[in-house]
Amino acid sequence: MTYLKFSGVLCALIPFILAAGQESNSPDSTGRDDAIKVFIDCFHCDMNFIRQEIPYVNYVRDVKEAQLYILETRENTGSGGSKYTYTFVGQEDFAGKNDTLYYSSRPDDSRDYQRIWRTQMMKMGMMPYVALTPLYDEVLIQPTESIGHDEVVDMWNNWVFELEAEPEFDGQDSYKELSLRSSVSAMKVTNDWKTEIDFDHRYTRTKYTYDDTLYTNDVSYQGLDVLIVKSLGEHWSVGIRTDAASSTFTNTKFSLDVLPSIEYNVFPYSKSTRRQLRFLYGIGNSFNKYIDTTIYDQIRENLWQQQLQVAYQVQEKWGSINVSLEGSNYFHDFSKNRLEFGGHVSIRILKGLSLRIWGGVARINDQLSLAKAELTEADILLQLQELETSYNVGGQVGITYTFGSIYNNIVNPRFGNGRRWF
Repeated sequence: MTYLKFSGVLCALIPFILAAGQESNSPDSTGRDDAIKVFIDCFHCDMNFIRQEIPYVNYVRDVKEAQLYILETRENTGSGGSKYTYTFVGQEDFAGKNDTLYYSSRPDDSRDYQRIWRTQMMKMGMMPYVALTPLYDEVLIQPTESIGHDEVVDMWNNWVFELEAEPEFDGQDSYKELSLRSSVSAMKVTNDWKTEIDFDHRYTRTKYTYDDTLYTNDVSYQGLDVLIVKSLGEHWSVGIRTDAASSTFTNTKFSLDVLPSIEYNVFPYSKSTRRQLRFLYGIGNSFNKYIDTTIYDQIRENLWQQQLQVAYQVQEKWGSINVSLEGSNYFHDFSKNRLEFGGHVSIRILKGLSLRIWGGVARINDQLSLAKAELTEADILLQLQELETSYNVGGQVGITYTFGSIYNNIVNPRFGNGRRWF
């Protein structure tokens, strides 16, 4: 009897459920029936803020439903800030009406300031499309106060410096770990030259108690990386990378790699926010002095090596691809080589269906610094020293399917976002 009563109630509710479903596929009742349908493709955007600041369009969840597709891409600038590129692509009635805008943030800009101006660039780019809809009279454009036209004098000559320190502590009854990390970097980027200098220091002390015995282990790393690149037009670049390092993990007392390189980009560098296909080749010298004798009975050696890297990046309406293939070997023994492939792919397969793949795989045959001495149990369990391996692999696959109303205009922050309360 209970089952029959429940079925009867469910049948009575079906018309209302169907009516709600039909209503969900129309814009909210705020007079936006004729508003342009927009799909925004961006990373780490505050969509709630965007919806509040730009209420005169309809936000849709699928790119195929949109009349305007907006793609935001980001690159790091020489000052330590970010350069955002906004690509506006018209669809349906606006097909062929495209535009591109740019915004550069400073390294000291707050997140809120960046959020405001990222949204402002979207507003500006939307205006030519909104002006062709009946909602043009809902938008008022007002100028800000005029700014001065004084010439900018840069006392730092385009150099940007960064200091960083990160102490970290973790403790339990039988386990304690103290980590110290500090870094110093200097960067100068112009259209013709790119110079990067990075020093990184890491130290970790681990203490653990086993069978009433206290064990203490230390791991340290110091590294200095210098990169100098000269631009040779829209497709070619030449440069040199120098890496000096010391690491107890890799049994390296001191190493110095000097690698002159040349790079060719099939696509112009000015289009790098949308697509890149880069071929990078380097050949140089590697000097290594080890802490303990290696498994090849070496305490120091001077070797020549070469590297080749192919990197492909593209970001379009259908998704994005960012993959790279890198190979290297030593000239004294070609069997001492390494081959790595990795990246991430995001593809919109069908309406509401997206596939995401992250991963990497490496074939490793060049661990020349492995210590000959037998590793202790602590070295292995706590990963205090590099272990011999012939490969490394990791990955993740994700699939998402979303259905229901194609519109997503409403902002409601009550009780947090979804299942999260913060």
